[in-house]
Amino acid sequence: KAVLICIFTMQEKQYTKVATYEAQEGTFDKVLLLYSGGLDTSVMLKWIQEKYNAEVYALCVNIGQREDFGPIVEKALKLGAKKCEVVDVTSRFAAEQCNEAMLFNADYEDGYHLFCPLGRIAISKVAVEYAYKWGINVICHGATGKGNDQIRFDSYITTLNPGLKILAPVREWSMGREEEIAYAEKHGIPVTASLNKIYSYDENLWGCSAEGGDIEDFKKIPKLDEILKFTTLPEFAPDTPEYVELVFFGGMLMFIQTQKETMSGKMADMIQVANRVGAKHGLGITHLIEDRVLGLKVRGIYEEPGAELLIKAHKALEKAVSTREEIQFKELVDKQWSQLVYEGRYFHPLVDSLKSFAISLNKKVEGTVVMKLYKGRTEAVSVSSPYSLNSEAAS
Repeated sequence: KAVLICIFTMQEKQYTKVATYEAQEGTFDKVLLLYSGGLDTSVMLKWIQEKYNAEVYALCVNIGQREDFGPIVEKALKLGAKKCEVVDVTSRFAAEQCNEAMLFNADYEDGYHLFCPLGRIAISKVAVEYAYKWGINVICHGATGKGNDQIRFDSYITTLNPGLKILAPVREWSMGREEEIAYAEKHGIPVTASLNKIYSYDENLWGCSAEGGDIEDFKKIPKLDEILKFTTLPEFAPDTPEYVELVFFGGMLMFIQTQKETMSGKMADMIQVANRVGAKHGLGITHLIEDRVLGLKVRGIYEEPGAELLIKAHKALEKAVSTREEIQFKELVDKQWSQLVYEGRYFHPLVDSLKSFAISLNKKVEGTVVMKLYKGRTEAVSVSSPYSLNSEAAS
Protein backbone atom coordinates (compact mmCIF):
# COMPACT_ATOMS: atom_id res chain seq x y z
CA LYS A 1 0.00 0.00 0.00
CA ALA A 2 1.34 3.42 -0.88
CA VAL A 3 2.75 5.49 1.94
CA LEU A 4 1.20 8.94 2.33
CA ILE A 5 3.68 11.80 2.08
CA CYS A 6 2.65 15.44 2.58
CA ILE A 7 4.70 17.94 0.59
CA PHE A 8 4.35 21.66 1.33
CA THR A 9 6.14 24.64 -0.17
CA MET A 10 6.46 27.37 2.41
CA GLN A 11 5.33 30.21 0.14
CA GLU A 12 2.36 28.65 -1.63
CA LYS A 13 1.37 26.13 1.04
CA GLN A 14 0.77 23.78 -1.86
CA TYR A 15 -0.23 20.20 -1.14
CA THR A 16 0.91 17.64 -3.67
CA LYS A 17 -0.90 14.32 -3.82
CA VAL A 18 1.58 11.49 -4.20
CA ALA A 19 -0.33 8.49 -2.79
CA THR A 20 -2.01 6.39 -5.47
CA TYR A 21 -5.24 6.19 -3.49
CA GLU A 22 -5.76 9.98 -3.30
CA ALA A 23 -8.52 11.25 -5.58
CA GLN A 24 -7.21 13.46 -8.38
CA GLU A 25 -9.11 16.47 -9.68
CA GLY A 26 -11.08 15.77 -12.84
CA THR A 27 -11.42 12.03 -12.21
CA PHE A 28 -14.70 12.07 -10.24
CA ASP A 29 -18.00 13.92 -10.06
CA LYS A 30 -19.49 12.41 -6.88
CA VAL A 31 -18.11 12.23 -3.34
CA LEU A 32 -19.30 10.42 -0.22
CA LEU A 33 -18.57 12.74 2.70
CA LEU A 34 -18.34 11.35 6.22
CA TYR A 35 -20.37 14.13 7.78
CA SER A 36 -20.62 15.12 11.44
CA GLY A 37 -22.18 18.57 11.02
CA GLY A 38 -19.29 20.31 12.77
CA LEU A 39 -17.09 23.11 11.48
CA ASP A 40 -14.67 21.02 9.40
CA THR A 41 -17.15 18.81 7.57
CA SER A 42 -19.66 21.62 7.05
CA VAL A 43 -17.00 23.74 5.38
CA MET A 44 -15.91 20.67 3.38
CA LEU A 45 -19.39 20.11 2.05
CA LYS A 46 -19.40 23.53 0.40
CA TRP A 47 -15.68 23.52 -0.46
CA ILE A 48 -15.86 20.21 -2.39
CA GLN A 49 -18.64 21.60 -4.57
CA GLU A 50 -16.58 24.70 -5.35
CA LYS A 51 -13.13 23.14 -5.66
CA TYR A 52 -14.01 19.92 -7.48
CA ASN A 53 -17.40 20.73 -9.01
CA ALA A 54 -18.64 17.45 -7.56
CA GLU A 55 -21.92 16.32 -6.03
CA VAL A 56 -21.70 15.58 -2.31
CA TYR A 57 -23.53 12.70 -0.63
CA ALA A 58 -23.32 13.13 3.13
CA LEU A 59 -23.24 10.11 5.44
CA CYS A 60 -23.70 10.41 9.22
CA VAL A 61 -22.65 7.24 11.07
CA ASN A 62 -24.20 6.88 14.52
CA ILE A 63 -22.06 4.73 16.82
CA GLY A 64 -23.59 5.92 20.06
CA GLN A 65 -22.71 9.61 20.14
CA ARG A 66 -25.37 11.74 21.75
CA GLU A 67 -26.45 13.87 18.81
CA ASP A 68 -29.69 15.20 17.42
CA PHE A 69 -29.18 14.22 13.80
CA GLY A 70 -32.28 16.00 12.51
CA PRO A 71 -30.70 19.48 12.35
CA ILE A 72 -27.46 17.95 11.00
CA VAL A 73 -29.28 16.39 8.05
CA GLU A 74 -31.23 19.59 7.44
CA LYS A 75 -28.04 21.64 7.38
CA ALA A 76 -26.31 19.27 4.94
CA LEU A 77 -29.18 19.51 2.49
CA LYS A 78 -29.29 23.32 2.77
CA LEU A 79 -25.58 23.43 1.98
CA GLY A 80 -26.17 21.57 -1.25
CA ALA A 81 -25.76 17.89 -0.41
CA LYS A 82 -27.58 15.70 -2.93
CA LYS A 83 -28.43 13.33 -0.11
CA CYS A 84 -27.78 13.06 3.61
CA GLU A 85 -28.46 9.82 5.41
CA VAL A 86 -28.03 8.79 9.04
CA VAL A 87 -27.03 5.17 9.63
CA ASP A 88 -27.33 3.85 13.20
CA VAL A 89 -24.85 1.02 13.73
CA THR A 90 -24.55 1.43 17.51
CA SER A 91 -25.62 -2.16 18.18
CA ARG A 92 -23.18 -3.50 15.61
CA PHE A 93 -20.37 -1.36 17.01
CA ALA A 94 -21.08 -2.64 20.53
CA ALA A 95 -21.32 -6.30 19.52
CA GLU A 96 -18.20 -6.23 17.37
CA GLN A 97 -15.66 -3.57 18.35
CA CYS A 98 -16.62 -2.91 22.00
CA ASN A 99 -17.01 -6.59 22.79
CA GLU A 100 -13.61 -7.29 21.27
CA ALA A 101 -12.11 -4.46 23.32
CA MET A 102 -13.28 -6.25 26.47
CA LEU A 103 -11.88 -9.54 25.23
CA PHE A 104 -8.44 -7.93 24.83
CA ASN A 105 -8.64 -5.68 27.93
CA ALA A 106 -8.04 -2.72 25.60
CA ASP A 107 -5.42 -0.35 26.97
CA TYR A 108 -3.06 1.94 25.06
CA GLU A 109 -0.31 3.70 27.01
CA ASP A 110 -1.79 3.14 30.45
CA GLY A 111 -5.43 4.09 30.55
CA TYR A 112 -6.78 4.70 27.04
CA HIS A 113 -9.43 2.11 26.15
CA LEU A 114 -9.33 3.01 22.43
CA PHE A 115 -12.84 4.38 21.94
CA CYS A 116 -11.77 6.50 18.94
CA PRO A 117 -9.72 3.97 16.91
CA LEU A 118 -12.42 1.35 17.51
CA GLY A 119 -15.01 3.79 16.20
CA ARG A 120 -12.97 4.40 13.04
CA ILE A 121 -13.18 0.70 12.20
CA ALA A 122 -16.98 0.79 12.40
CA ILE A 123 -17.30 4.05 10.45
CA SER A 124 -14.97 2.84 7.69
CA LYS A 125 -17.00 -0.34 7.21
CA VAL A 126 -20.23 1.63 6.80
CA ALA A 127 -18.58 4.15 4.48
CA VAL A 128 -17.41 1.40 2.14
CA GLU A 129 -20.84 -0.23 2.18
CA TYR A 130 -22.60 3.02 1.30
CA ALA A 131 -20.07 3.97 -1.37
CA TYR A 132 -21.03 0.72 -3.11
CA LYS A 133 -24.75 1.31 -2.48
CA TRP A 134 -24.63 4.85 -3.94
CA GLY A 135 -22.24 4.04 -6.78
CA ILE A 136 -19.49 6.39 -5.55
CA ASN A 137 -15.75 5.71 -5.77
CA VAL A 138 -14.41 8.64 -3.69
CA ILE A 139 -14.80 8.87 0.10
CA CYS A 140 -14.00 12.12 1.90
CA HIS A 141 -13.06 12.32 5.59
CA GLY A 142 -12.32 15.26 7.85
CA ALA A 143 -9.11 14.02 9.47
CA THR A 144 -6.20 16.43 9.68
CA GLY A 145 -2.69 15.91 8.35
CA LYS A 146 -1.17 15.61 11.83
CA GLY A 147 -3.49 13.12 13.50
CA ASN A 148 -4.00 9.37 13.59
CA ASP A 149 -7.43 9.29 11.94
CA GLN A 150 -6.14 10.06 8.45
CA ILE A 151 -4.07 6.88 8.65
CA ARG A 152 -6.97 4.83 10.01
CA PHE A 153 -9.51 6.00 7.44
CA ASP A 154 -7.11 5.86 4.50
CA SER A 155 -5.93 2.38 5.45
CA TYR A 156 -9.30 0.83 6.35
CA ILE A 157 -11.25 2.19 3.40
CA THR A 158 -8.67 1.19 0.81
CA THR A 159 -8.14 -2.20 2.45
CA LEU A 160 -11.86 -3.01 2.44
CA ASN A 161 -12.15 -1.82 -1.16
CA PRO A 162 -8.86 -1.10 -2.99
CA GLY A 163 -10.81 0.50 -5.84
CA LEU A 164 -11.92 3.43 -3.70
CA LYS A 165 -10.12 6.78 -3.62
CA ILE A 166 -9.68 9.16 -0.68
CA LEU A 167 -10.28 12.89 -0.45
CA ALA A 168 -8.93 14.64 2.67
CA PRO A 169 -9.58 18.41 2.35
CA VAL A 170 -7.86 19.36 5.61
CA ARG A 171 -4.61 18.07 4.10
CA GLU A 172 -5.22 20.15 0.98
CA TRP A 173 -6.42 23.54 2.08
CA SER A 174 -4.35 26.11 3.96
CA MET A 175 -7.19 27.11 6.27
CA GLY A 176 -6.73 27.12 10.03
CA ARG A 177 -9.60 27.45 12.48
CA GLU A 178 -9.89 31.22 11.97
CA GLU A 179 -9.95 30.83 8.18
CA GLU A 180 -12.55 28.07 8.37
CA ILE A 181 -14.84 30.22 10.50
CA ALA A 182 -14.38 33.12 8.06
CA TYR A 183 -15.13 30.79 5.12
CA ALA A 184 -18.29 29.60 6.89
CA GLU A 185 -19.46 33.17 7.48
CA LYS A 186 -18.76 34.13 3.87
CA HIS A 187 -20.76 31.20 2.49
CA GLY A 188 -23.61 31.32 5.00
CA ILE A 189 -22.64 28.06 6.68
CA PRO A 190 -24.22 27.88 10.16
CA VAL A 191 -21.67 26.62 12.68
CA THR A 192 -21.53 26.73 16.47
CA ALA A 193 -17.72 26.85 16.51
CA SER A 194 -15.99 30.06 17.54
CA LEU A 195 -12.50 31.15 18.52
CA ASN A 196 -13.66 31.14 22.14
CA LYS A 197 -14.67 27.47 22.04
CA ILE A 198 -11.22 26.00 22.42
CA TYR A 199 -11.96 22.34 23.09
CA SER A 200 -12.51 19.78 20.35
CA TYR A 201 -14.58 16.70 21.19
CA ASP A 202 -15.06 13.25 19.74
CA GLU A 203 -17.55 10.77 21.13
CA ASN A 204 -19.14 7.36 20.68
CA LEU A 205 -20.70 4.62 22.81
CA TRP A 206 -17.32 3.53 24.23
CA GLY A 207 -16.05 6.96 25.29
CA CYS A 208 -15.30 10.61 24.64
CA SER A 209 -12.19 12.76 24.21
CA ALA A 210 -11.35 16.44 24.54
CA GLU A 211 -8.36 18.18 22.99
CA GLY A 212 -7.16 21.74 22.50
CA GLY A 213 -6.55 24.76 24.69
CA ASP A 214 -4.85 24.21 28.04
CA ILE A 215 -5.05 20.44 27.56
CA GLU A 216 -2.26 20.62 25.00
CA ASP A 217 0.12 22.48 27.32
CA PHE A 218 1.65 19.80 29.54
CA LYS A 219 2.59 22.40 32.17
CA LYS A 220 -1.02 23.45 32.72
CA ILE A 221 -3.59 21.61 34.81
CA PRO A 222 -6.68 21.02 32.63
CA LYS A 223 -9.91 22.50 33.98
CA LEU A 224 -11.86 19.28 34.21
CA ASP A 225 -14.99 21.00 35.51
CA GLU A 226 -15.12 22.87 32.18
CA ILE A 227 -13.92 20.00 29.99
CA LEU A 228 -15.81 16.85 31.04
CA LYS A 229 -19.02 16.22 29.12
CA PHE A 230 -20.76 13.55 31.18
CA THR A 231 -18.49 12.06 33.86
CA THR A 232 -18.69 13.30 37.44
CA LEU A 233 -15.47 14.58 38.97
CA PRO A 234 -14.37 11.94 41.53
CA GLU A 235 -14.39 14.48 44.36
CA PHE A 236 -18.06 15.19 43.64
CA ALA A 237 -19.05 11.52 43.22
CA PRO A 238 -21.30 9.86 45.83
CA ASP A 239 -19.80 9.44 49.30
CA THR A 240 -21.13 5.89 49.48
CA PRO A 241 -19.61 3.10 47.36
CA GLU A 242 -21.79 1.17 44.92
CA TYR A 243 -21.49 -2.52 44.07
CA VAL A 244 -22.15 -3.67 40.52
CA GLU A 245 -22.64 -7.31 39.53
CA LEU A 246 -21.54 -8.51 36.09
CA VAL A 247 -21.90 -11.95 34.51
CA PHE A 248 -19.64 -13.19 31.69
CA PHE A 249 -19.81 -16.26 29.48
CA GLY A 250 -16.98 -17.12 27.10
CA GLY A 251 -15.45 -13.73 27.92
CA MET A 252 -18.60 -11.91 26.76
CA LEU A 253 -20.76 -9.74 28.99
CA MET A 254 -24.18 -11.31 29.57
CA PHE A 255 -25.66 -9.40 32.48
CA ILE A 256 -25.12 -6.23 34.53
CA GLN A 257 -26.91 -5.11 37.69
CA THR A 258 -26.48 -1.80 39.48
CA GLN A 259 -28.44 -0.34 42.38
CA LYS A 260 -30.95 1.13 39.92
CA GLU A 261 -30.71 -0.90 36.71
CA THR A 262 -30.63 -4.49 35.53
CA MET A 263 -29.81 -5.34 31.93
CA SER A 264 -29.02 -8.44 29.92
CA GLY A 265 -28.86 -9.46 26.29
CA LYS A 266 -28.16 -6.47 24.04
CA MET A 267 -24.53 -5.39 24.33
CA ALA A 268 -25.17 -1.72 23.51
CA ASP A 269 -27.75 -1.45 26.30
CA MET A 270 -25.45 -3.09 28.84
CA ILE A 271 -22.62 -0.72 27.89
CA GLN A 272 -24.97 2.23 28.39
CA VAL A 273 -25.77 0.96 31.90
CA ALA A 274 -22.04 0.66 32.59
CA ASN A 275 -21.53 4.19 31.26
CA ARG A 276 -24.19 5.65 33.50
CA VAL A 277 -23.05 4.01 36.72
CA GLY A 278 -19.38 4.55 35.88
CA ALA A 279 -19.92 8.24 35.09
CA LYS A 280 -21.87 8.69 38.32
CA HIS A 281 -18.85 7.49 40.31
CA GLY A 282 -16.19 9.30 38.29
CA LEU A 283 -14.60 6.32 36.55
CA GLY A 284 -12.46 6.35 33.43
CA ILE A 285 -11.12 9.92 33.46
CA THR A 286 -7.62 9.88 31.95
CA HIS A 287 -5.03 12.61 31.39
CA LEU A 288 -3.22 10.83 28.60
CA ILE A 289 0.15 11.93 27.24
CA GLU A 290 -0.19 10.06 23.99
CA ASP A 291 2.32 8.98 21.36
CA ARG A 292 0.63 9.30 17.99
CA VAL A 293 1.48 7.20 14.96
CA LEU A 294 3.25 10.08 13.18
CA GLY A 295 5.59 10.63 16.12
CA LEU A 296 3.79 13.55 17.78
CA LYS A 297 3.40 13.55 21.54
CA VAL A 298 0.11 15.14 22.61
CA ARG A 299 -2.22 15.20 25.59
CA GLY A 300 -5.93 14.53 25.68
CA ILE A 301 -8.61 14.15 28.34
CA TYR A 302 -10.56 10.92 27.98
CA GLU A 303 -13.87 9.87 29.51
CA GLU A 304 -14.47 6.11 29.28
CA PRO A 305 -16.43 5.21 32.43
CA GLY A 306 -18.24 2.15 31.08
CA ALA A 307 -15.15 0.81 29.35
CA GLU A 308 -13.12 1.19 32.56
CA LEU A 309 -15.70 -0.78 34.56
CA LEU A 310 -16.21 -3.57 32.02
CA ILE A 311 -12.55 -4.11 31.17
CA LYS A 312 -11.48 -4.28 34.81
CA ALA A 313 -14.28 -6.75 35.57
CA HIS A 314 -13.36 -8.94 32.60
CA LYS A 315 -9.67 -8.82 33.47
CA ALA A 316 -10.34 -9.88 37.07
CA LEU A 317 -12.38 -12.89 35.96
CA GLU A 318 -9.84 -13.81 33.29
CA LYS A 319 -7.11 -13.77 35.92
CA ALA A 320 -9.09 -15.99 38.29
CA VAL A 321 -9.47 -18.79 35.74
CA SER A 322 -6.06 -18.63 34.02
CA THR A 323 -2.63 -19.89 35.00
CA ARG A 324 0.23 -17.50 35.68
CA GLU A 325 1.84 -18.37 32.34
CA GLU A 326 -1.43 -17.81 30.47
CA ILE A 327 -1.89 -14.43 32.14
CA GLN A 328 1.65 -13.32 31.31
CA PHE A 329 1.27 -14.30 27.67
CA LYS A 330 -2.22 -12.79 27.42
CA GLU A 331 -0.83 -9.47 28.62
CA LEU A 332 1.56 -9.49 25.66
CA VAL A 333 -1.29 -10.39 23.30
CA ASP A 334 -3.49 -7.61 24.71
CA LYS A 335 -0.72 -5.06 24.30
CA GLN A 336 0.00 -6.12 20.72
CA TRP A 337 -3.70 -5.99 19.79
CA SER A 338 -4.10 -2.53 21.36
CA GLN A 339 -1.05 -1.23 19.49
CA LEU A 340 -2.31 -2.55 16.14
CA VAL A 341 -5.78 -1.07 16.67
CA TYR A 342 -4.36 2.28 17.73
CA GLU A 343 -2.11 2.45 14.67
CA GLY A 344 -4.95 1.72 12.25
CA ARG A 345 -3.82 -1.82 11.44
CA TYR A 346 -6.91 -3.70 12.57
CA PHE A 347 -7.03 -5.70 9.33
CA HIS A 348 -3.42 -6.87 9.67
CA PRO A 349 -3.25 -10.70 9.46
CA LEU A 350 -1.70 -10.83 12.94
CA VAL A 351 -4.97 -9.56 14.47
CA ASP A 352 -6.73 -12.76 13.36
CA SER A 353 -4.07 -14.86 15.08
CA LEU A 354 -4.35 -12.81 18.26
CA LYS A 355 -8.13 -13.24 18.17
CA SER A 356 -7.81 -17.00 17.88
CA PHE A 357 -5.75 -17.14 21.05
CA ALA A 358 -7.95 -14.70 22.97
CA ILE A 359 -11.15 -16.53 22.05
CA SER A 360 -9.63 -19.87 23.01
CA LEU A 361 -8.44 -18.60 26.39
CA ASN A 362 -11.77 -16.91 27.08
CA LYS A 363 -13.80 -20.09 26.68
CA LYS A 364 -13.28 -20.56 30.41
CA VAL A 365 -13.84 -16.88 31.31
CA GLU A 366 -17.26 -17.62 32.76
CA GLY A 367 -18.74 -16.46 36.02
CA THR A 368 -19.79 -13.50 38.15
CA VAL A 369 -17.79 -10.48 39.21
CA VAL A 370 -18.82 -7.88 41.79
CA MET A 371 -17.14 -4.52 41.28
CA LYS A 372 -16.87 -1.80 43.92
CA LEU A 373 -17.17 1.75 42.57
CA TYR A 374 -16.05 4.67 44.71
CA LYS A 375 -14.68 8.15 44.00
CA GLY A 376 -13.13 7.48 40.59
CA ARG A 377 -11.89 3.98 41.34
CA THR A 378 -13.26 0.51 40.68
CA GLU A 379 -11.96 -2.92 41.70
CA ALA A 380 -13.19 -6.48 41.77
CA VAL A 381 -14.19 -7.45 45.31
CA SER A 382 -15.82 -10.79 44.47
CA VAL A 383 -15.11 -13.28 41.68
CA SER A 384 -16.82 -16.65 41.24
CA SER A 385 -16.48 -19.13 38.37
CA PRO A 386 -16.83 -22.87 37.76
CA TYR A 387 -13.33 -22.65 36.26
CA SER A 388 -11.75 -20.76 39.16
CA LEU A 389 -8.23 -21.90 40.01
CA ASN A 390 -8.70 -20.93 43.64
CA SER A 391 -7.90 -24.05 45.65
CA GLU A 392 -10.75 -23.60 48.10
CA ALA A 393 -13.26 -23.26 45.27
CA ALA A 394 -11.89 -26.33 43.56
CA SER A 395 -12.03 -28.53 46.65
